[in-house]
Amino acid sequence: MQRIQLADLTSRLPAGVLTLGNFDGVHRGHQLLVQEALRCGRDSGLDVTVATFDPHPTSILAPERAPQALTTLAQKGEVLEALGVSRMVVIEFTRELAALTPEEFADAILVRRLGAGVVVAGAGFRFGRGRAGDIAMLSSLGAGLGFRVSEVAPLVDGGRPVSSTRVRQALAAGDVEVTRALLGRPFATDGVVVTGDGRGRTLGIPTANVVRENEAVPADGVYAGWCRLRRGAHTWGPVWPSVVSLGRRPTFGGVEHRVEAHLMGFSGDAYGAFMRIEYWKRLRAEQRFTDAQALLAQVAVDMREARVALGVE
Repeated sequence: MQRIQLADLTSRLPAGVLTLGNFDGVHRGHQLLVQEALRCGRDSGLDVTVATFDPHPTSILAPERAPQALTTLAQKGEVLEALGVSRMVVIEFTRELAALTPEEFADAILVRRLGAGVVVAGAGFRFGRGRAGDIAMLSSLGAGLGFRVSEVAPLVDGGRPVSSTRVRQALAAGDVEVTRALLGRPFATDGVVVTGDGRGRTLGIPTANVVRENEAVPADGVYAGWCRLRRGAHTWGPVWPSVVSLGRRPTFGGVEHRVEAHLMGFSGDAYGAFMRIEYWKRLRAEQRFTDAQALLAQVAVDMREARVALGVE
């Protein structure tokens, strides 16, 4: 997939179909927008562009209220590519961009930079200074600027629209199964495996200590999941059933928050590798044990339950 920074564009993109937004999480509601854009592209013979803001607008306008991002920019691009998107434009969100009126934004960004011929947007789409522009204004502006608007109704699941907020709420509760249903795929964190304190290996259960790139993570606890490794630009290796621990290791007086994964059946060297962890089911909350032996007994239970949850018994 072609990934372009808006600031690097030296000329206007060819006229095409455009959908834009933050797409945080690229959940099933976002996917509906993308699928409609792709359909419009096929029907009209036009190229399709997905434009995404980075960083999240709230992190610039009200950083004290900024939500933790669900996906990294690389993950976002990966999911979009899997949906069939061939071009993603990254729009750096700045105070200068936020100061544009809806009219200025539509003309300067949508038309003169992104070549909008068709704009696919959700019913709740807002744009321009103070979020003053809505879908009705977008349609009105399009009539004068030469683009039309295709409106997509919200995707409702369980009586409520699917949203990034709902995904964050499920993660905060540790409910990675609901998260998976909202995303249409397991929630994943990416990061590099670094040297830890070696305690897991000493106890006979080696763990990979992962410095995560993602801001958002599930609630502290122990999870069944799938892990895979990659080095450099190489493709992902085999997927490994895993037990994943998030928290501060209270049994050993830990202070630093850690993400640690035990890959069941793996015996290689993971240090320095890039790891993806997909969370499948929460097994329990984080606990403090009386000693290492009590912890080991519980980890044995965790591993059995993880195998059941992952269907690898």
